[in-house]
Amino acid sequence: MERTILHCDMNNFYASVECFLNPKLKPYPVAVCGSAEERHGIVLAKNYKAKAFGVSTGEAIWQAKQKCKDLVVVPPHYEEYMKFSKAAREIYEDYTDQVEAFGMDECWLDVTGSTMVMGSGEKIANEIRERIKFELGLTISAGVSFNKVFSKLGSDMKKPDAVTCIPKEHFKEMIWKLPASEMLGVGRATEKKLSSFGIRTIGDIANWPVDFFTRKLGKCGTDLWRFANGLDQSKVACVDAEVPVKSVGHGITTLQDLEDSAEVWKVMLALCQEIGHKLYTYNKKATGIAIDIRDNTLYTKQWQRGIPVSTQSPSLIAREAFDLFQARYEWKNPIRSLTVRAINLVSTDFADQLNIFCDAEQMDRQERLDHVIEDIRRRFGKSIICNACLLNNPKMPPDCETKVIMPTGVPT
Repeated sequence: MERTILHCDMNNFYASVECFLNPKLKPYPVAVCGSAEERHGIVLAKNYKAKAFGVSTGEAIWQAKQKCKDLVVVPPHYEEYMKFSKAAREIYEDYTDQVEAFGMDECWLDVTGSTMVMGSGEKIANEIRERIKFELGLTISAGVSFNKVFSKLGSDMKKPDAVTCIPKEHFKEMIWKLPASEMLGVGRATEKKLSSFGIRTIGDIANWPVDFFTRKLGKCGTDLWRFANGLDQSKVACVDAEVPVKSVGHGITTLQDLEDSAEVWKVMLALCQEIGHKLYTYNKKATGIAIDIRDNTLYTKQWQRGIPVSTQSPSLIAREAFDLFQARYEWKNPIRSLTVRAINLVSTDFADQLNIFCDAEQMDRQERLDHVIEDIRRRFGKSIICNACLLNNPKMPPDCETKVIMPTGVPT
């Protein structure tokens, strides 16, 4: 039986939610932007009125205002976006238990079984579209096809508030003429590389020999050729499917450039507190660390290495990350932002090979201390206890968490 796959994409999601919550914004061009004070002053999303002026996602606020002098800039409210995203998924789950999120505002749905009761994929997509509009006050664009790649392509073809069907018997004439960049898996770098070979459309990808793509792009190239020829067979995950956690990380853009190693150490230590919390939550230990450093010219370098013994300890991960930083970074420029990641994760049941160069007793004491600190933060809030060197750091953005739960159970 041929599959029926839907891809539902909520139109201008962040901006649409902001306009729904504040209807006074609807007549105006609106952009949801990060904080300029915290050096995240870029456009995260915009509505169609702003798009008509040429405002684009990712550009600086000042650039957007040059294009549209009446642009209304609002800050993001991620907790609200999560509520709407969850509500949309609950609607999708009325039609199938195979609902796979692709970001906060997009989902694939496999409605193959539902078509026998609820009608065609197009009918189901239109019913979902009307329910989202009526129940949530937002609009979606939906693609209907026989695989995930083409259903996503369909949801991008008509916006807003529309349904596009790409049937198996007509996909070549519908999509082969489209630019290669329209297809899932073709980003800017891949598009540039394909263009250098004279490959500019999806049809070009489909009609070139598959071994050419395998030689030039490896497995990703083979996948692109299969996608273009309608051979994608990837399944839509079930709603309760657990995606294996392969790494956890945390990054930050500082309010001011970091100019020496002491300042870097404080930031890394702060980042690793959150990484440790995630490792405890997922019952994972790290066997490697990775760091991403971006200087004030926006040049980025990445390094990674293994660590002697697997660990959940924020302090030990921070020390390993800082050692790697000191060994690799040459301080040609001050640092604008940095990210630390715990990689090559293993279960907490993983048995380590003893290392004669490590003080196992000291590491055990440190991990037990970190477990106590994690428990205190879980009970009373993350800001209840921290390293003294992290207090009053003017280069760190303010902690967004303000609620502290006192021992009596009364929030303050």
